[in-house]
Amino acid sequence: MAIKYDFRGDPLNRVWLNRYPTDVPAEINADRYTSLVDLFEQAAQRYADRPAFINMGQMMTFRKLEERSRAFAAYLQQGLGLKKGDRVALMMPNLLQYPIALFGVLRAGMIVVNVNPLYTPRELEYQLRDSGASAIVIVSNFAHTLEKVVAKTAVKHVILTRMGDQLSPAKATLVNFVVKYIKRLVPKYHLPDAISFRRVLHQGYRLQYVRPEIINNDLAFLQYTGGTTGVAKGAMLTHRNMQANLEQTKATYGSLLRDGREIVVTALPLYHIFALTVNCLLFVELGGQNLLITNPRDIPGFVRELSKYPFTALTGVNTLFNALLNDKQFQQLDFSSLRLSAGGGMAVQKVVAERWEKLTGHYLLEGYGLTECSPLVSVNPYDITCHNGSIGLPVPSTDIKLLDDDGHEVAEGEPGELCIKGPQVMMGYWQSPTATAEVLKNGWLHSGDVVTVDHQGFLRIVDRKKDMILVSGFNVYPNEIEDVLMQHPKVREVAAIGVPSDLSGEAVKVCVVKQDISLDQDELLDHCRRYLTGYKVPKIVEFRSELPKTNVGKILRRALREEALQKN
Repeated sequence: MAIKYDFRGDPLNRVWLNRYPTDVPAEINADRYTSLVDLFEQAAQRYADRPAFINMGQMMTFRKLEERSRAFAAYLQQGLGLKKGDRVALMMPNLLQYPIALFGVLRAGMIVVNVNPLYTPRELEYQLRDSGASAIVIVSNFAHTLEKVVAKTAVKHVILTRMGDQLSPAKATLVNFVVKYIKRLVPKYHLPDAISFRRVLHQGYRLQYVRPEIINNDLAFLQYTGGTTGVAKGAMLTHRNMQANLEQTKATYGSLLRDGREIVVTALPLYHIFALTVNCLLFVELGGQNLLITNPRDIPGFVRELSKYPFTALTGVNTLFNALLNDKQFQQLDFSSLRLSAGGGMAVQKVVAERWEKLTGHYLLEGYGLTECSPLVSVNPYDITCHNGSIGLPVPSTDIKLLDDDGHEVAEGEPGELCIKGPQVMMGYWQSPTATAEVLKNGWLHSGDVVTVDHQGFLRIVDRKKDMILVSGFNVYPNEIEDVLMQHPKVREVAAIGVPSDLSGEAVKVCVVKQDISLDQDELLDHCRRYLTGYKVPKIVEFRSELPKTNVGKILRRALREEALQKN
């Protein structure tokens, strides 16, 4: 029988708590603040003169963030005439403008719609139309995309900013010139009615901010996701959902985090739910400094930024940690201040975790989350002594169960779909009752992820149900194959997918990026045969210079599958 993490039931069900450090509580208080606005305003008062965000060498204190976000909120209310509950889209990378706009929108009682700046016009149009956003804050680099679709949406107000607009005057002029004229990263656009971000703040300072009544059950975010299946949907996350997850994260990491003393490296984009919750909101509440990395794909530039600060926490996805580990300058950094390394978004591969621990002296704490869960569901205890290949234990106040295809709980050690119940679980999908009903059943969120659980409560991802490969009736999980291949020293990155096969229904194909150019197919397959049973050994090997990834760095198996199907 599967372990069910129900702290309101039989105390024997608390077996997992015995594995956590003693300072981790069984339950959290999701109502410690009346809203995220209350949380922010208390933090801004408590840490007023401490640095809150740093970007491109420019520091912004909590006091300045409070003043600028209040001005932004006042402009939304008085300058644009927007009302509580209106949706405002934010479309920008990690810049100082983002937290100003983020907290400004929330303080105005409005709903944040985070938008990926790399969206195509079709994707942007869909999200703006679906959310009903009436305003958007966008960086000029992506204004040409908005120009193509804005007339087809409900957007009436465009607030435009340039990359350097929150830097000192001299640096802002230089950065904006280089971005536009040297690197040519700003395609031509025509948005004649747009207002500049600087002008918004300038006018907002002169307008009255009226603090609306905001309660915990009010919507804070429409966070778009592919969900378990289908087209992108807006996960409705309330102030309480987000606060609960902050409390769960803070409780789980225990004594690692110190009020007013942390510097967290934020390379993942803040518009992504992982960085939004764990980096931005959590470290604001703690009075920490956020070091914003605008372009983490520029690894040399990223590492130069890291060398300037005694960073204490770093979050990322497996591909980011892998890229850093392969950089010689990163290997020379001082890691003596580092206290917390956290990986999520995709499976952390064993070889990456082991290399990280060897280089930094700290274990890479793997966790698991979903946009629909604000996002954290489980994480490894901070006192683990080795990488155990699991996604950890459920965070406090979270119940889980594993179900088979018939809806029955599976036996211990057997794979089943992970179902979650807790205060961090979304209200549902925006204007999608059918899609909501497919994943929220009797208060349980059905994740679409197949996992196992052991007697201590540690969860291990087997794979996404939709990524599973069916070879002659046998289930083959890409994560297992990828983990084996990554143990080969000549492999840099790998993705495993299923492709149609007349003989077995599906066959395993691997797409490999070499670490060493001498690697060939025979050597790779010999390695696989040593560690994998016959039907799991890849039938097709394709060497590539790179793998398709999301903006966060997750490898896109779906894109590889579609590409393979087009070739057939």
